[in-house]
Amino acid sequence: MKHKFNNSEQGFALPLALLLMVVMAIMGTTLVTVISNEHNANNNKDTNQQTFYAAESGIAVAKKWMVDNMTALAGSPTNNLNSKLTFCKATFFPNLLSSDNGFHTDRQSLNKVITNATGKEAERLSNYSFEYFIAYSPDASGNNSSAKTKSGSNGVKLYTIYSCGCNKAENNCNSSDTIVPLEAVVTLLN
Repeated sequence: MKHKFNNSEQGFALPLALLLMVVMAIMGTTLVTVISNEHNANNNKDTNQQTFYAAESGIAVAKKWMVDNMTALAGSPTNNLNSKLTFCKATFFPNLLSSDNGFHTDRQSLNKVITNATGKEAERLSNYSFEYFIAYSPDASGNNSSAKTKSGSNGVKLYTIYSCGCNKAENNCNSSDTIVPLEAVVTLLN
């Protein structure tokens, strides 16, 4: 038995199939683009978060150095700390007038601070570093001042730790990398 078609129904399946394929291709391309953008956003967020943690590690290491080196803090500041800095610049900190009035600077990769990590985690930590410097805290007028003006009758001295985290190994950071600056004010009693 032969089935007869009207002329109006001939070739209807082919255009419908092509239309559905085009719609599905557009939906698939959109889905891939959205997923790719989300993946990149998550990677950027992870990098920024880990860089922030690197800067926080710099502050913790600097506090430990301050406790271990109280005599160095009692002395005169070192001149021209800025020349010793590689990626943590004084311009990152608006309340810092000059980094020439500081005591100590250091830089390390996170894998040197977090020593119990192994394998891929240790490798990942080696890609993040921090750099910090310690200076007198600015006084009420915003000037960096000496320990004589910072220490009162009760022997309180204020210092500020300026720390920057970077998403590269300690000797490879430059201004085009992700850098997160942090600062912390530390009060020491004599």
